[in-house]
Amino acid sequence: MVARISTVAFEGAEARLVDVQVQIAPGQQKFSIVGLADKAVAESRDRVRAAFAAIGLAFPYKRVVINLAPADMPKEGAHYDLPIALGLLAVMGAIPEDAISGYAAIGELSLDGTITQVPGTLPAAVTANSGDLGLICPAPNGPEAAWAGNLPILAPQNLIQLLNHFKGTQILNPPEPGELLDGGFELDLRDVRGQESAMRAMEVAAAGGHNLLMVGPPGSGKSMMAARLPGLLPPLNANELLDVSMIHSVAGLLERGQLSRKRPFQAPHHSASMAAMVGGGVKAKPGEASLAHRGVLFLDELPEFTPQVLDSLRQPLEVGEIHVARVNAHVKYPANFQLIAAMNPCRCGTAGADGIACRRGLRCAVVYQSRVSGPFMDRIDIQIDVPAVTPADLALPPCKEGSAEVAARVLSARQRADNRNGGRTNADLSSEQLDHVAALDREGRSLVQKAAETLGLTARGYHRVLRVARTLADLDGAEHVRRIHIAEALSHRRARKGLSQEPTTFSSATFRT
Repeated sequence: MVARISTVAFEGAEARLVDVQVQIAPGQQKFSIVGLADKAVAESRDRVRAAFAAIGLAFPYKRVVINLAPADMPKEGAHYDLPIALGLLAVMGAIPEDAISGYAAIGELSLDGTITQVPGTLPAAVTANSGDLGLICPAPNGPEAAWAGNLPILAPQNLIQLLNHFKGTQILNPPEPGELLDGGFELDLRDVRGQESAMRAMEVAAAGGHNLLMVGPPGSGKSMMAARLPGLLPPLNANELLDVSMIHSVAGLLERGQLSRKRPFQAPHHSASMAAMVGGGVKAKPGEASLAHRGVLFLDELPEFTPQVLDSLRQPLEVGEIHVARVNAHVKYPANFQLIAAMNPCRCGTAGADGIACRRGLRCAVVYQSRVSGPFMDRIDIQIDVPAVTPADLALPPCKEGSAEVAARVLSARQRADNRNGGRTNADLSSEQLDHVAALDREGRSLVQKAAETLGLTARGYHRVLRVARTLADLDGAEHVRRIHIAEALSHRRARKGLSQEPTTFSSATFRT
């Protein structure tokens, strides 16, 4: 006799249905699991056997074969314990086989029969719902699964509760969705002193979804401002919330089924490896770049990251996805994040500071900034200098505008861009779309052509200037991109200090005719 029940295997942030086939046949006692299962799946035979003993069920003294189909799909994780146990219970006659035929199941078994929580419940529930199946999951994962829609959900604490439910002696009530958190302005821009131009650049970056680099000496407030950027961004909409939550579910970061409309903010240490940044490893898991999907990835001390790690971000900065190639499979993770980076002008941190000369000279800035490749820098739309904060700046009163006021302008600009771009931010516009939404008049075209020659802009850099200019026009409520928007966009493009003798920061006055 063969019993069947469904479960899932994870590919990136998505789940694929797996058919669990359980057979008990005459012969010498043996427990075999086939179907490209990893070590954690193979060890489920011992956990299932111990759980059966804990609830008073005798394990069959026969040959047990578990087939996980399709056989060529890698199976990883301990969430296969519960479907294997349910298949065995059905083939042993402890529960009716038709009772589990309409369900997919995930869950890890403890030795005492308790069903412990597992990552990936939300994508598993979404996949089960799309396949017209219900879901059996651990009780702690029930509130998370309930977000997937109107599907039957059983969330028992242990095998005894599940057996009693199928026997009709106990009813398992469907779980309620977890709490939806709106977030708030935990960190306010009013805390920042003396960095008006940098805060303007942050507003522009937030309004258009642009990548931002801040270069300045230690203590100038770069990290402080970056931590306040998520408070300027609009909350996640329904589709974005589902995308972000599924990634965090696979990573096991959803607590008590709580979802948050606040955009993610990931700030990995500069010692992070490539696998930690983009995902992968022996068991491919989402990296920091994927966990920042639809949110902010903050890289502090940018040149201290290894060049290989930084260059691995070039693909997601362009296409918003990460492809991890392994021997047995290719895994794709969404990674459409906004990059915010901060760095010192040189290793000493004093190059370019007023009244202070770098003790190592110009060479220090050249070597330090060269650790970041040109192609990586070319993908950053806004690059600004952040000057040191003086005691006089700290004595100034708080800014009249805080995060709430700036966020309102950002939201208005984003809504204007969404209506025009079909839901895309200005930073995501293609060159063809820019030709329509950022068409320049004669004065604007003359200015940007002159600037391209003066600054040596690449084709990518040219288009990024137009994207920033389009955002500036949206903040002004302007229908068309004008010369003043081009001039301000160019002022936000910083040359790499120490690599030439030219001025390192350009203002709109630089390009006046």
